[in-house]
Amino acid sequence: MATVDVRGGVPGQRREEASREAGGPVGAGRALAWLLVVTGAAGVLAGWVITLDKFLLLEDPGFTPGCSLNPVVSCGSVMKSEQAAVFGFPNPMLGLVTYAVVVAIGAGLLAGARYRGWFWLGLNAGTLFGVGFCTWLMHQSLYEINALCLWCCLAWVATLLMFWSVTAHNMRTGVLPAPAGRADLLRRVRLRPAPPARRDHRDAGPDPVVGLLDELT
Repeated sequence: MATVDVRGGVPGQRREEASREAGGPVGAGRALAWLLVVTGAAGVLAGWVITLDKFLLLEDPGFTPGCSLNPVVSCGSVMKSEQAAVFGFPNPMLGLVTYAVVVAIGAGLLAGARYRGWFWLGLNAGTLFGVGFCTWLMHQSLYEINALCLWCCLAWVATLLMFWSVTAHNMRTGVLPAPAGRADLLRRVRLRPAPPARRDHRDAGPDPVVGLLDELT
């Protein structure tokens, strides 16, 4: 019975792994690059809108943000809470900087940039911090503030997508150590379509479809 090399049909992936093993920079597919650009842009948009509304709320305490739909979905209640300025300044101002960095990284990947392993690990650590911070904000919104902000929810979803996508990429390319079974699974489930595998008729053995047709005829 012929054996199948999972990485044999993905030459781009093999090049990334070889580059990583040699200590060289590692790139990424266009799907991951676009995902970083889109989710980063979504985070920038959310942070920008919330920051503008925060300024308007400071000017006029009676201002009602457009995303305050009812007592539950109330951006104004979230903005007025202590949790909205954990580090001494409005949280969305932090998002304006960090999400913009993600957009820049994704744009660099689209342009063909390749980053060192420490850079990918730093991005992974940053998105992990973002997930932890968003999880804390979710808990505070649901159980302490008792209100939700739709723009905040957009930023939370974007951060979760960033984290899992970057983590999967780092595990596939060997930047982040992972058990062999999980790394193999992640190589099968890719964010970018793999190029068609080149069939080697000398090693692949008989084509099962051709054999089935021969039996039927």
